[in-house]
Amino acid sequence: MLLLPFLLLLAACGGGAEADDTSAAAEGAAGGVTVTHAQGTTTVPGTPKKAVVFDLGALATLDELGVPVAGVPVVENLPDRLAKFGTDAYPKVGSLFEPDYEKVNALAPDLIVVAGRSSAAYKELAKIAPTVDLTVDNATFLSSLRERTEALGAIFGKQAEVERRLDAIDASVAEVKAKAGDRTGLVVLTTGGKLSAYGPGSRFGLIHDALGVKPAAEGLSTDTHGNAISAEFVAKTDPDLLYVVDRDAAVGENGKAAKQVLDNKLVNGTKAAENGKIVYLDPFSWYLAPTALSSVDGMVKAVGDSLS
Repeated sequence: MLLLPFLLLLAACGGGAEADDTSAAAEGAAGGVTVTHAQGTTTVPGTPKKAVVFDLGALATLDELGVPVAGVPVVENLPDRLAKFGTDAYPKVGSLFEPDYEKVNALAPDLIVVAGRSSAAYKELAKIAPTVDLTVDNATFLSSLRERTEALGAIFGKQAEVERRLDAIDASVAEVKAKAGDRTGLVVLTTGGKLSAYGPGSRFGLIHDALGVKPAAEGLSTDTHGNAISAEFVAKTDPDLLYVVDRDAAVGENGKAAKQVLDNKLVNGTKAAENGKIVYLDPFSWYLAPTALSSVDGMVKAVGDSLS
């Protein structure tokens, strides 16, 4: 009986602390989240209900996380898993490069996502609604990808799923890198019957920088368009593995297929050709949406398979 008032006081204090924590959490959710992105920081007030997305990597990742979107750009040649975004069920708000600002404004979005091809429109779009630029730095692809994808997870309350997926990618990368050994590789892109080569730090630098395949050619530029090369260059470089991205196939343009471009005596005489190690990479994942979680999964697996 003498202890009863003291116990009641402790109970009251404990209940008050729990109520304060709940209140603080509610205030945090109501106040939204501030994320750092490629062009600064943006505060997103609460969980967005109407997101307009101009980047295919972000669009694919949001779809995989079960997050609905309100507006998308017009894109031809979408893979089956994203084909629904090409239908009339999703309002079109311009192209990957040129937003239709009137249509974006009419949707009254509470979040706009840009990256890569659409990043130049950031300032104008930010006048309409909170906007984040999720462009990934190719020079530090995996760490930059983690930062940008974690930002998406924080905005939409999908942190746990994002961390699980990113950790799984890191584990796969370590496994592939352990298999690379001293093998050399050359990454080429074909378009309009022409060839471009890419090395470390480039848009396809993941193969060298993170997955451990040694570059067969030194000093290649990190420019978006790569280095113009010829079949003679491929023959002289003579890589153990030749990785090929067919741009025309990615964007749905009629042109000479990559296999036709590379079917010549010079390329066929390389170690890569003689050992069956000319690897045709998925054009959508590598060229159009390289930052989607599913794309990176597939990219790492493709290089791992080539090293088996």
